[in-house]
Amino acid sequence: MTPSDSALQRKLLLAAFQMPAVATLVSRKSSITNAFVNTLIPQIVPSLEEIEQALKILGMDLADVRCAYCGDKMTEWDHLRPLVVKQRPTGYISEIGNLVPACGKCNQSKGNSSWREWMVSTTARHSPSARGKKDVAERIGRLEAYERWRPPTKIHDFEAILGTEEWAAYWRAWEKINADLRECQKVADDLRAKIEKALPQQLRGVVVIPVDLRTSLVNVVRENDFPALPLQDEPEDSSPI
Repeated sequence: MTPSDSALQRKLLLAAFQMPAVATLVSRKSSITNAFVNTLIPQIVPSLEEIEQALKILGMDLADVRCAYCGDKMTEWDHLRPLVVKQRPTGYISEIGNLVPACGKCNQSKGNSSWREWMVSTTARHSPSARGKKDVAERIGRLEAYERWRPPTKIHDFEAILGTEEWAAYWRAWEKINADLRECQKVADDLRAKIEKALPQQLRGVVVIPVDLRTSLVNVVRENDFPALPLQDEPEDSSPI
């Protein structure tokens, strides 16, 4: 193997592998917030007739339901309008008029964004436009018709319903959980450092290849077009958070 082949092989290996992201206790704040809000939100189970109407408006085949955003195989139903924005409930609830079939990739990518802005974005990771889906405008039209079909229920003032003290107490509990997690993270960081010190010397100090560098390396290799060492595309499904 020549030096250039060896360098290319090294680039390919670096591009082919990526360590899983390290989950920290403090990185779970959004998940905790979503749980705090979702726990409060009413769920209205639709009738079979309503499900049939919803799928018809979205142009779905009952035997092969697809993601309303991108057309891939449906894996779940997503809230069209987010339940949480800026760490507080939007007032929308879980009901058929606010739920559409989706794939996991779109659901995770969209998050709490406005569905229309996210769908046309070419920079949002895994949005239909960023993935080069050709029928985005048509799908937006169907979703707009869906919004007209069933105006959403919206709770405008949780505090007025529950009372100021009860509402404030609930969010103080949220703040306490996050504060406790920050303290736990400090302890975990210290424990992890001690555990890493106990590892054999050769296992310490491993460099993690950032995602942007990994992408750059993949692009460099593809641009040079080395047929003897083909690259495979990344898998379609990303791991859930």
